[in-house]
Order: sequence, then C-alpha cells, then structure tokens
Amino acid sequence: MENKKLLYVQTSGISAPKRLYSPFILAQTAKAMDIEPILYFLGEGITVVTKGNAEKIRMGNFPSLKEVIDQTVSMGIELMVCQQSMQIFGQNLSPSDFIEGTKIVGAATLNSLVLESGGTMWF
Repeated sequence: MENKKLLYVQTSGISAPKRLYSPFILAQTAKAMDIEPILYFLGEGITVVTKGNAEKIRMGNFPSLKEVIDQTVSMGIELMVCQQSMQIFGQNLSPSDFIEGTKIVGAATLNSLVLESGGTMWF
C-alpha cells in the first residue's frame, strides 16, 4: 500500500466518553498499516488531551483512555491542538496544560491537513 495520510478530528469532549476511543484506535491501526495518521483536537475535543482528564475515562473492559493515548503517542502519532479552540473553550489554557506529545497549531493547519489527507474522519 502506498504511503497515505489519514486525519482524525476529535470535536467531542470528555462529556461524551463513548466518542473518545475510536480516533486513537483507528490511528493506531492506520500506523500499523503504514498509513500516516494525525489526530487534531478541535472545540470541546481539546478537553480529551488536557492533563488529568483522560485518566478519569474507562469504557467497559478497555484500558483507560490515558493508557490508549499513551500508546498512541509512543507510536509516534501526531496529536495537534487547535490554538483558537484553546482561546474559545479553554479560556486560560496554555500549552503546558496539555499532555506531553501535543502540538499547538492554528486553524489554517486543519484546512491544510484536510486538503493533504487521503481521508478525514470526525468524532
């Protein structure tokens, strides 16, 4: 399979735990398939990668969301946080409020990623 890029956009926050695991599991699967996955956190989705939140979420027999995120980061999968969402939804959040492995990016980055990706999924 030729090298392609998939973009996973997380707009749901910690108030919707059933929507939080899929982008990480799909990104890990893409990586195993030699596809370049990128996760972009937008709107309330930034709460997923705000320090201290993922530890509180566990669904069924799955590991905690933090464990899944840690595995995703250890695989070298990029996690991008929308700077404008930090201003709108996070009020006084700074880059140090997010888990290690996240990169703060502007809104134009999302537009570019959508145009560059072979596919985009929203959660």
